[in-house]
Formats: sequence, structure tokens, C-alpha cells
Amino acid sequence: MPSYERETRIDAPLEEVWDFHSRVSGLEAVTPEWMGLRVESVVGPDGQPNPGILEAGSEVTLSTRPFGAGPRQRWTSVITERERTDGTAYFRDEMVRGPFDRWIHTHAFYADGDETLLRDHVEYELPLGGLNAAATPFSRIGLETMFRKRHQLTKTQFG
Repeated sequence: MPSYERETRIDAPLEEVWDFHSRVSGLEAVTPEWMGLRVESVVGPDGQPNPGILEAGSEVTLSTRPFGAGPRQRWTSVITERERTDGTAYFRDEMVRGPFDRWIHTHAFYADGDETLLRDHVEYELPLGGLNAAATPFSRIGLETMFRKRHQLTKTQFG
């Protein structure tokens, strides 16, 4: 399965960066404007709407309309894991409905003094069957563009 990874150093302590990324407002803040993001619903693991923290079991339904072109694309992900230990933290979301055949996104955070190393790792499968191998290099261009902007927006939040 193809994968993509991006790593950035954030000038803020782990606890602040972790708290920011643990909320749907963090997702909204780091999604590039050109994606046309709309959060349709957020449901906590206990069925509570709009939980403050995205705990394991939370379900987030979004829609995007990149560059304002074409119909809105719906995407539903579930937070499948979330863990915070001394000096590290991560959560993983998996797409359960959306434009990819498979999407597993691990958001990892590592304390480094007063800074945090942010690492996004995505494993994905395009919905193109036998054409996946030919299309994967082009998908990496889109992922690189989006995640570069997400990391830049994260740095801006703390700079």
C-alpha cells in the first residue's frame, strides 16, 4: 500500500500542540482554505454530538470541494487509536466512507525540549483498481501540497 510522510518541528511544547490537534477546531485551522472544508458532524464515542476532544471512537464527517470545483466530496473518519505518554502522543484516524479505497492517517507528536516534532504518516489506496500503480506518483503531488500547507498553518498557530 502506498504511503506518505511529512515531519515538521513546531516551536511549542508537546502539550500545547497535542491539545490543538485533539480538537476539531485544530483540523479546521490547519486545512488549506482551497480545500473548501466543511465539518458536517462530529460524534463522540458515547454518541455525544460535538465533543470537546476527539477521543478514540469519535466519528468526524466532513465534506470538501477543492478549489470550488465539482460536487462536494463527503468523507467520514473514525479515530481508532489515541494515546498520550511521557514525551510522545499520537492518534490515528481511518476513513470509513470517502473518496479513497483505504486511508489510515497517524498523527504523531514527540517532545523535544520546548519544541514538538510533528509527524503525519498516511497509508492509502486510490480507488482506481489496476491503475493505482500508475496514478500513485501523481497522488503524492497532491498529498505533498496539502500536508506542506497543513504543517505551515500549524507552525503559524504557534509562531
